[in-house]
Amino acid sequence: MKYRLSALIATVMVGLSVVPTHATGPATSPASAPNLTPEERMQRRYPQPVKVGDLIGLPLLDDQDRTLGRITAVVRTDGGKLILIVPYGGMFGFGKRLVAVPIEVVAIAGRQLAALDMDRAAFDRAPPWSEAGARALAASETIRVALYKR
Repeated sequence: MKYRLSALIATVMVGLSVVPTHATGPATSPASAPNLTPEERMQRRYPQPVKVGDLIGLPLLDDQDRTLGRITAVVRTDGGKLILIVPYGGMFGFGKRLVAVPIEVVAIAGRQLAALDMDRAAFDRAPPWSEAGARALAASETIRVALYKR
């Protein structure tokens, strides 16, 4: 039993030592970073497999760690894009509208998501979500989400 426990601890420690310390990807020059597409930025953030059911209910934070909303659904559009649906706005829970957040602009940091490439002003300007041409993903489906470390 002791041997199994120490083997498990050693395996975990080795696994932790290979986790990248910078989850934002390889260093780029400031001039070239703005020219990257959202998909290219996501690929530089080491996307990892996550079950859709594990994302539902997680808070989505802005760049100042304020909660924008909680993930209520993950959908795939006719074009194959993955979208997170987040209720946003309103006052005291009233008047919120559903906003579509592309998976490429967020990253997971523990038990929360960070909106890295979509600021609060972009949420304010975003049109309400319309379900036309989208299919909700089952909780058991696995998608890839970028990593982020604050």
